[in-house]
Amino acid sequence: MAQRWTLELCRAIGVACAIVLAPAGAPNWIDVAQAQSAALSNFPDVVERVKPAVVGVRAKIERETGETDSSAPKGSPSERFMQKFGLPSTEAPRRLQRATSQGSGFFISADGYVVTTSHVVEGAKTVEVTLDDGKTKSARVVGADDKTDIALLKVEGEGFSFVRLATNAPRIGEWVLAIGNPFGLGGTVTAGIVSARARDIKMGGFNDFIQIDAPVNQGNSGGPTFDVHGNVIGVNSAIFSPTGGSIGIGFAIPAEAVVPVVTRLKQSGAVIRGWLGIQIQSLTAEIAEGFGLTEAKGVIVAEPEPNSPAAKASLATGDVIISVNGEAVTEDRALMKRIGDIAPGTSVTLDVLRNGERRSIAVTLGEMPGPRNPAAMDAKAERREAPARSDGGSLGAGSSGARSLGAASPVPGTPSARSLGLELAPANGKTGGNQAQGVTVTDMDPNGIAAERGIEPGDVILDVGGKATKAPADVETALSETRTRGKRNAVARVKSSDATRFVALPVD
Repeated sequence: MAQRWTLELCRAIGVACAIVLAPAGAPNWIDVAQAQSAALSNFPDVVERVKPAVVGVRAKIERETGETDSSAPKGSPSERFMQKFGLPSTEAPRRLQRATSQGSGFFISADGYVVTTSHVVEGAKTVEVTLDDGKTKSARVVGADDKTDIALLKVEGEGFSFVRLATNAPRIGEWVLAIGNPFGLGGTVTAGIVSARARDIKMGGFNDFIQIDAPVNQGNSGGPTFDVHGNVIGVNSAIFSPTGGSIGIGFAIPAEAVVPVVTRLKQSGAVIRGWLGIQIQSLTAEIAEGFGLTEAKGVIVAEPEPNSPAAKASLATGDVIISVNGEAVTEDRALMKRIGDIAPGTSVTLDVLRNGERRSIAVTLGEMPGPRNPAAMDAKAERREAPARSDGGSLGAGSSGARSLGAASPVPGTPSARSLGLELAPANGKTGGNQAQGVTVTDMDPNGIAAERGIEPGDVILDVGGKATKAPADVETALSETRTRGKRNAVARVKSSDATRFVALPVD
């Protein structure tokens, strides 16, 4: 009867109507609205219960630092350019730098263990926490893991209010509450939903972040995100923001990643992981085609590190790792997690594709390098602040072998560095002899194909199509040969200041 009345009303006012029939047993709009209303009305009770366990974290940092001269500020594009080309930078006298880091945290036990993020307490000389009642207490760093950005603190005392980490992953769309210390405003509560899961925000390979739209800002880092039952589903770690303030895109480290890290930090003060010692990347369809592979599944070895377990086991550049101990791996983060979970000294079997042929390689894992305690974290912070040094070399006029973007056009349809938007020069001539192999990208078209693929000025192209490059002509030859063989992409191995990677360059 209600449906017939609705249709008659629509006809009477001259509009089109439709009735949506829900599947049997599905919740109707009234049920959903009631559930949402119940969750929202429960927020004050949840906050009252969990808020006393949330603390503000304040870390005082002191370290010596040096800075480059004013013409090339530390971290500026000019300084990076100088480093890539082997030009010397001027180091100012070292001085003592004092800073204060503010964040959030939360008690996970009545005897004073506090979880926060590693970057809040990195390099800290002293740490103190501010309780919900405004009292402050000293804390010590039990341990920190920069790979997951988790740190564990200890406050002396008993009887602290504490919360529990969730045992089940949240669902997308669930209501959540974030409580923390944004801009020093302790005890701030915001609400939102889980926007997405398993986000890769390029902050290490050991977290699949939860994305939330509950407003979080500077100072929320290390604080908890709760579900409507008062369980911690994640630890707030980062935001995406062009302004520095919340725009509704925050990222939390999931509870399932936090639990094992906290357990290991509590036991030994460090998280010790297995290590292969290779630079890797996921296999894309373009790179797979360039290598002549039929499927884009696996992880490609860009470069084994010298004297690493991988190098000692003869793992080679271009090998595609497809499984570890028989368990398939499809992308780089999965491989990092799989290896990281295995104890150093353990022998593992890697199934790899080398030149299209499958083979098994046994590797005895080493220990992943990294800080083992707060003192090591402090030393790492000091090393990061010190400017890089480089000897010799200058970027003078008249360098031989450079290809100009304004040179005569190549034969139409012929792939070339110029058609990709690249200007190249022999690496030996440009870097003062520091680079024995490759050609340097001296300039490029910012709207060209190479720029779209992430190549930047100062990068060194080590090889193309598996053939070493020592002059710009070698790149041209490799591009042409790749096209002659009927492939659509030439795979170049490119070395940047901090990593080596494969890049697919189209030749069709």
